[in-house]
Amino acid sequence: MGVAVLKARLVESRDIAPEVRHFVFEVPEVEQLPFLPGQFVSFSRDFEGKKITRAYSTAAPPGGNRFELCLNLVQSGLFSPHLFEMKPGEEVDMKGPLGYFTMRKPPGDSIFVATGTGIAPFRGMLKGYLEGGGDRQITLVFGVRYEHGLLYRDEFEQIVRDYPNFHFQPVLSRPGTDWKGRTGHVQPHVLEVLGDRRDMDVYICGLKAMVDDMRAQLKQAGLDRHHIIFEKYD
Repeated sequence: MGVAVLKARLVESRDIAPEVRHFVFEVPEVEQLPFLPGQFVSFSRDFEGKKITRAYSTAAPPGGNRFELCLNLVQSGLFSPHLFEMKPGEEVDMKGPLGYFTMRKPPGDSIFVATGTGIAPFRGMLKGYLEGGGDRQITLVFGVRYEHGLLYRDEFEQIVRDYPNFHFQPVLSRPGTDWKGRTGHVQPHVLEVLGDRRDMDVYICGLKAMVDDMRAQLKQAGLDRHHIIFEKYD
């Protein structure tokens, strides 16, 4: 039995950085869309007679029949320009949510490692876990090029104020002159947060090169592979 094809209807979308947009969709056919924070939806449509399918991580915990996404506009892409042109009320075919990039049960103290729109599943995991009363220590290391690319920055800074067990470490690879925070790539900052501990879970999401390099460095540092959970974007 295959996964049912549903219709996702656009409720609203808003730009949150240059060529990055936050989307809210609803699934009119169902009252509840059950999923775990971090799972993805699979969209499909026909382009010039060919069916094209793309997977996008949900960016919020479940709520009724709605789900949220955070997407880059890929200028040469086939799917993201279509989504960026969608108007509220328009629909796209979807399956899911699906996938295994979700928080471990029971959760341990964790480091979330994101670059770019790889932040999406972590926004959902954080909100779901912390608002549900989770008390383990969670550190988010979020790497982008420029300060304006720190997606959901205000939200994460508010979560720091609301939850003492959440720590936010933004990292810029191309910082401006007035940036006082962390710089370079995420990898050394993650190893610094890990320190001497080998009992933490490290969740990684972003482009393939970063994910593969981060995994290799963690293994070299002696972190057992079952503590490393990852999802790659290409």
